[in-house]
Parts: sequence; C-alpha cells; structure tokens
Amino acid sequence: MAVGGHIGDMDLAAGPILAQNVLDGGRSVLVALTPGERGHPRMSATDYREQKVAEARAFAAGIGAEVVIFDDISDGFLTADDAVAERVADLIREVRPTTLLAHWRRSIHTDHENASILAERGRYLAGLPGWKDETARHGVGRLLFTENWEDATGFDADVFVEISTQAHRLWTEAISGQAFARGETYGFRYIDYYSAQMITRGCLAGVPHAVALSSGRTWGMTPLN
Repeated sequence: MAVGGHIGDMDLAAGPILAQNVLDGGRSVLVALTPGERGHPRMSATDYREQKVAEARAFAAGIGAEVVIFDDISDGFLTADDAVAERVADLIREVRPTTLLAHWRRSIHTDHENASILAERGRYLAGLPGWKDETARHGVGRLLFTENWEDATGFDADVFVEISTQAHRLWTEAISGQAFARGETYGFRYIDYYSAQMITRGCLAGVPHAVALSSGRTWGMTPLN
C-alpha cells in the first residue's frame, strides 16, 4: 500500500514496485490523499480534478492495482491531523498490507510532508491496541519511504527493489496516460526522470532496473527487515 499526497505521486515513485508486486501475486493499493487538482496552469481545478481521477483509475488498472482517492481534501490544503490519520488507519485495517510506502518527510511540498506524517500516524493507529474495533487491528510490518525528486533533501537510499522487464513495461505504458507525467503541465520530464532513475538505481543494485527506498535510518529509526 502506497500513500501519496496527490494523484500521481506514488504512481511515479512507487508504481514500478506496485506493478512488480502484482506480477508476483500480491495486492497493490494506491492511495492519494488529495486529487492534486491545482497542478495544471491552464485548466480549472474542477476540470483537472475530473481528469486526474480518470487518469488515476486508468493507471491503477494498467498495473493491476487498486486506487483510493480522498477527493474531499483539496490539493494544497492537506493537514496532518488525526481526523485524516484515522481515515488512513481505517484503510490500513481494511487492506491489511504487509508493507506501507510513504513520502520522505522532508519535501519542497507541504502536502508531501503531511502525507508522510499521516502515513506513519495511520500505521501507528491501525496497530494500536484498544483503538476502535480491536478485532480489526493490523500492524504493518514495514514502513519504507519513496524516492521523489520533490522529497530529495536528506533522502538516504538503503533498500533496492528489482523491477522486472514486464513490470517496467507495464509501468511505462500506464504512467504515459497521465498528462502531467508527459510534461504537459509545467514541462518537467517526469517519465524520463523516473525511467533514468530506475536505470541508475539498477546500476547500484546490479540489475537492469531498480527502485530505491529508505528505511528511515537517518531519523534514528530502527531498520526494518
């Protein structure tokens, strides 16, 4: 399960891993805590919201994943409060993932920073004894942080996930359906950037393609195995 601040965040940073997980027989769930509707310089937020939601569903279908969108929270106004964290925790208890992927805490975008806090807090609440329905309690074994160009400050890659040729192809085809990833909003070459990143991380891991993650050890956390 991958929790991002906006539609597209985890599609880019975690999408190849989610595609690989599906190919390996697992269940993959994408979570966007806002639609990311304010990210187009020429479209209204209302129109772009509709487009983003459609793109998110198509992307998830393309890699065999599921998608959950908190479409009542507005892009740029995501707050790291317990009202949202409890919704994340409820979703964790419903999906029952073994691994949770989240934004790195330090970012140029406050929605990303708050999404990271919410993922950690949601994980904590989902496994908390005596919180809500005890029978639904679920502890997520691993919390890992994704590599995102907007969240690069202090990112320490210490986990590498090999991406097969098939997973790479599925991700490339699926992400090509998102306008912002194609560079049609502000011109950033997202697909080229993340494709190149998979090659460079693959060089470090000794495989053709890989995605890098962080266990968060630079925050003094215990490495998760």
